[in-house]
Amino acid sequence: MIQFDTLLTYIAVVLGLFLIPGPAVLLVLGRASVGGHRVGIATGLGIATGDLLHTAMATLGLSAVLMTSALAFSLVKYAGAAYLIYLGIRAFMERGEDIKLAQSRLVDASLAFRQAVLAELLNPKTALFFLAFLPQFVHSEKGSVVAQLAILGLIFVIMSAIYTALIALVAGQVAGWLTRHRSIGRWQGRVIGAIYLGLGVRMALQQK
Repeated sequence: MIQFDTLLTYIAVVLGLFLIPGPAVLLVLGRASVGGHRVGIATGLGIATGDLLHTAMATLGLSAVLMTSALAFSLVKYAGAAYLIYLGIRAFMERGEDIKLAQSRLVDASLAFRQAVLAELLNPKTALFFLAFLPQFVHSEKGSVVAQLAILGLIFVIMSAIYTALIALVAGQVAGWLTRHRSIGRWQGRVIGAIYLGLGVRMALQQK
């Protein structure tokens, strides 16, 4: 199964990705600021549900690749690492802008949940991210690849749901802080870029 140090590294990387205000966090903040905590939490749960579906699809797809050959799965991991390095370089090169909270209209919790699920599920970048990200922490020699992918995906989804729920509960304070520190968006690309590049380098070193 998954080694403890690999699991800790994975959790640390996921936390690093969460702590930088991305589109999901800004959407939750916008919904919670207009509709209240309940709507914000529903939005976060919708995003997590969309991620759960992406995890299921990535697990099925990657396990099908492994059934072809272990070499094919290794090639997928290398391709994923290359994609993450590409994302990291692009994030570094992009000119950062001040963070702006998304404008949201008033909706009820049920509609907010459905809209968030659909938005996350239909985002092709999210699908590519899961296909590239999850395999970097999977070791086929340590046991079932399907089980490892499923565990990593579930950890991501649970952490996402908890994090966005906390964001929704303190939306006023977080929104106020971001309003006062909009320039954090200028560093966003560099931090995310460093994480993606680090994952790609980790993959390269891991094979030596």
